Amino acid sequence: MILLITGATIALLLSFYLLNEVTDSFFIPSLDQIGARLKMSDDASGATLMAAGSSAPELFISIIALIYGGDNFEIGVGTIVGSALFNLLVIIGAVAFVKNSKVAWQPMLRDLLFYTISIGLLYWAFSSGMISLLHVALFIGVYIIYVIAVLNWKKLFHYERVIIDEEDDEDEPFWKKYFKPLDYVLHKIYPSAEHYFINFFISILLIALLSWVLVESAVVISESIGIPKYIIALTVLAFGTSVPDMMSSIIVAKQGRGGMAISNALGSNIFDILIGLGIPWMVLILMKGVEVNVVGSNITNHILILLSSVVGMLTIFLITKWRVNKFVGGLLLSAYLIYLINIIYQAS
Repeated sequence: MILLITGATIALLLSFYLLNEVTDSFFIPSLDQIGARLKMSDDASGATLMAAGSSAPELFISIIALIYGGDNFEIGVGTIVGSALFNLLVIIGAVAFVKNSKVAWQPMLRDLLFYTISIGLLYWAFSSGMISLLHVALFIGVYIIYVIAVLNWKKLFHYERVIIDEEDDEDEPFWKKYFKPLDYVLHKIYPSAEHYFINFFISILLIALLSWVLVESAVVISESIGIPKYIIALTVLAFGTSVPDMMSSIIVAKQGRGGMAISNALGSNIFDILIGLGIPWMVLILMKGVEVNVVGSNITNHILILLSSVVGMLTIFLITKWRVNKFVGGLLLSAYLIYLINIIYQAS
């Protein structure tokens, strides 16, 4: 039993690392080049291709969990809801804690509005007990409206766009040297950067494979130590798929672009809920010809917590007049700590 848990834990950790490297070093750059080839604007590319790139792990975990069936269904939903909470409270909290800044309220209001709608739709879908094509159509439809809003928001509300300057690479973390053999293998698998279409498809295959390993490892750990699968998804899987985003957001915040980091976290969450769940549900319903049964799901209460967190964050922004500082960061990080303590209490 100990060997089984140890093996599953090692597989989980290695998969987290490889998933981050594949996504950041190969998948997102290939999407960036595809967007340039299609002559997409920065806003359109960011709201679609780049959001899809940063959220690909959660999307594939959701798909694979649905394929597994049974109570494994909650692994996919739990990962996305847990990741959304992590992004909202920890990433934005860390960004606020790192550097005081004032964010542009116009894009922030847009993203918070659509995020609230997304969570509301998610709660409505789970409250219905059965996920139907109507739910799926609304999820995907709202995301399309969000992309249209992103493209036209500046025409309605004038605000300064963040200009991203090229920055020198940060010093490589000391722990990365232990993963040099894995990095070597990855670079041998991929061709040069100009073959971005090939890199795109290789990345899709590797992300799918690594997501399967993550789900399989989570199932083994859950069944071995008797912790509900949705708890593993809400914490371990959510944490593992979100930490890379947190590190990049902190770097951006240190450069004085905290507003951009916060917008990216919210935009990624909107994609996770509306597309990361909507597309897998649609595929499952069309393939099997039956609605997705979510009666008695353990996730519903966590969706309400997520909704409460968004309302709380909007209230904080209104009180501080769209400024973030260490006090705001401390509040958000403390809220996530309380949430974690509650999760651990439930699992005990």
